Amino acid sequence: MTAPVTPDQLCAYLTEKGIAFHRTDHPAVFTVAETAPHRGEMVGHHTKNLFLKDKKGRLFLVSAEAHARIDLKRLHERIGASGRLSFGSAELLMEKLGVTPGSVTAFAVINDRAGEVTMVLDAILTTGEDVNFHPLINTATLRVGRDDLLAFFRSTGHEPLIVDLPVPPDGQNG
Repeated sequence: MTAPVTPDQLCAYLTEKGIAFHRTDHPAVFTVAETAPHRGEMVGHHTKNLFLKDKKGRLFLVSAEAHARIDLKRLHERIGASGRLSFGSAELLMEKLGVTPGSVTAFAVINDRAGEVTMVLDAILTTGEDVNFHPLINTATLRVGRDDLLAFFRSTGHEPLIVDLPVPPDGQNG
């Protein structure tokens, strides 16, 4: 297996592709809730990212608005997966996307050189507002524009499947 791209290599790749970004370093965060104290200067959509597999072993990286309610019992219907989805193991996550749990990010598709992971993007993240993702580690966040995010996906061969993922009222997690 080829070594995973490092956060510095990711930033260099984005720069090479003409993709503008703003980096904010912060203490390690492992959940959406833990990011709240560090969001001061981070404008735009905040995200949560799930590495999932279906019953046939197909892999999906789902990037959603931080407060989207993702029903794993029904998500397969929206994304064309075979049967219910489950979380991919930490070992599979490292093997396919080169990141560890807590650092799952849309940018990890840069490490899926074989094109085995389907990128699923919450439609709200394509509405024009900037979006925030970890740069392959959970001690920083990169903010990019919507068009730049889509350009990044396409440059890695991952045309995203864009789906509506509901956001519950009052930002409650579900």
